[in-house]
Amino acid sequence: MHAATILAQLDHVTDPSTGGLVPSIHPSVTHARQGSDIALGYARSGNSGAALVESILIQLEGGAAAAAFGAGAAAAQAVLATLRPGDRVLIDSGLYYEFGRIIGAFAQRFGVGLVRVDLCDPDAVARCLATAPTRLVWAECPSNPLWRVPDLAALAALAHRHGARLLVDATAATPVLCRPLTLGADLVLHSATKYLNGHGDLVAGVLVAAEDDAWWHEMLAAREAHGSVLPPFEAWLLLRGMRSLALRMERVSETARALASWLALQPQVRAVHYPGLLQHPEHELARRQFKGGFGGMLSFELGDSAAAIALCSRAKIFRLSTSLGSPESLIEHRRSTEGEASDCPPGLVRLSVGLEHQDDLQADLRQMLCAEGLKRMREAAILQEAAAPVVAVGLCSPPRP
Repeated sequence: MHAATILAQLDHVTDPSTGGLVPSIHPSVTHARQGSDIALGYARSGNSGAALVESILIQLEGGAAAAAFGAGAAAAQAVLATLRPGDRVLIDSGLYYEFGRIIGAFAQRFGVGLVRVDLCDPDAVARCLATAPTRLVWAECPSNPLWRVPDLAALAALAHRHGARLLVDATAATPVLCRPLTLGADLVLHSATKYLNGHGDLVAGVLVAAEDDAWWHEMLAAREAHGSVLPPFEAWLLLRGMRSLALRMERVSETARALASWLALQPQVRAVHYPGLLQHPEHELARRQFKGGFGGMLSFELGDSAAAIALCSRAKIFRLSTSLGSPESLIEHRRSTEGEASDCPPGLVRLSVGLEHQDDLQADLRQMLCAEGLKRMREAAILQEAAAPVVAVGLCSPPRP
């Protein structure tokens, strides 16, 4: 069955007591046993809403088990809880900065070895895995904020050859576009706060495992011990948001690809990072791994931080904010968000493309870039002590086909 059908019907959900086609909210902390039936038990272990989220994600990802959490970070912490002092973890050199900070602090505190490597370079990964025993390879597909695409099948084969497991954070792709478990990954992580929910009104996370094994049960035990199960009300909101996931991913993928193609033609833009562009270094790989689009996230570069900050401040439709996956489109200067320790390009602008009309978003980007172009021409004119007035020819003309 197609993902869109599973999501629209929430796996044919029917309330057993009323016949309603919307799942009920069951906030009860504990549950009575009825005869020989096994009750849900204590709420710290789960609830009916979280169980339905998990059941749907198992189907979408092609997994054996799933667990819903109160945050994407809580899901990540459940995985980290399975590591022991002396274990070694490979992470991507361009890993999302916030998780890099979290896992870095964890590794330092608990004596876990942390090695950064370009996971889009299989040869570099192979050399790194050969140097010492490794417990886990932690990848993103695509990576944030440069949207690189690692070869998941190759990474899984390399990890397994050296006795390691492969975890893939597929938050930006969602199971509608990419299913890492079918490519050999052992575990998929989603910050369900983002696209799975899609409405910017809750915090949640999900893990989906390829096998229901002892490693998986360590994560479940960590969730119960930490009390980080997804609560009933948040589970209900997440289920409501997931109904439209397939349609939303189709829309944002279409709009993001059009905007990325247009941005690549603008003289003020030095580079555009989007897997759907032919010039993207992993475009062909992305075409094989992604089905139905390349997602709604893209980045582009201007000359320096000052230019990027000024451009973002001129946004009228895009909202100047961090996060992704909500109906409204967002823009941010990434280095300002990440701080001085950031290693992303100084002029990088990150876009989360939402559900607005493509023409309006493009018009907003055009007016931002036109102002940047005029500023650069004026500065050049002053430096050259030009006598004649500067005319901004072509800077605001319609995009070339």
